[in-house]
Amino acid sequence: MLKWIESTGKSEEAAIEAALQTLGMDRDEVSVEILERAKSGFLGIGSCPAKVKVSYEAPDEPVPTPKVEEPAPAPKAEPAPKVESKPEPVPAAEPVSVAPAAPAGDDRTGRIEAFLTGLLKQMGADARPVIHTDGDGIYQVELVGSGLGGLIGRRGETLDAIQQLTGYAVNHGQSKRVRIHVDAEGYRAKREESLVRLAQKVAGKVVRYRRNVTLEPMNAYERHVIHTALQDTPDITTYSVGTEPNRRTVVAYSRGEHR
Repeated sequence: MLKWIESTGKSEEAAIEAALQTLGMDRDEVSVEILERAKSGFLGIGSCPAKVKVSYEAPDEPVPTPKVEEPAPAPKAEPAPKVESKPEPVPAAEPVSVAPAAPAGDDRTGRIEAFLTGLLKQMGADARPVIHTDGDGIYQVELVGSGLGGLIGRRGETLDAIQQLTGYAVNHGQSKRVRIHVDAEGYRAKREESLVRLAQKVAGKVVRYRRNVTLEPMNAYERHVIHTALQDTPDITTYSVGTEPNRRTVVAYSRGEHR
């Protein structure tokens, strides 16, 4: 279920950060729409804060179960005549073995491995997942095997789909969501380096010509890389426009405003 909140701040980045703190989410987990740009005014007169709309995916709310009326009780039957009979001996109950209960807590690593193993088998891929968690509690999954190009896809589209499906499967019905990153042949790191170089190159042109540049459509992860790469660049601000899957990042000239 797609939900959203609105937030304000002295700058676009400040408004976005306030919304992320309220939601307890990271930049790559949300989509941001700039509703109003910040205005400094003249000598503080006529200034107004920035206003943003932050959208995010939330678990579907449970559907209430319809109340079923109980049937009226059947009329009581007349008691049958009492017949005395000798009680038959009851055989001794055989001992029943009880399986030990599963340990408390969910095994996220096991769920990720089981889902991906089944998915890769259905895709006919000769690969297996290797899973570990990093210092931020993010589950890092590396697909290991042969012929992984098909699992990466054009510009990582297939890899993104696998990552998204895994996140939905593992987080479904859970009160606490976990973040899962799926990679193959180090594609993510190579793509991130390429995006950082692109961001820096575009930012240089924006400052030189004082003209905004809208990048090609990117997924949430790639937009996050652009935002992070330029967040401390002087005279530059970034925000996203459009809707998925054609959502784009805008690298804008901030006219000397400090964030």
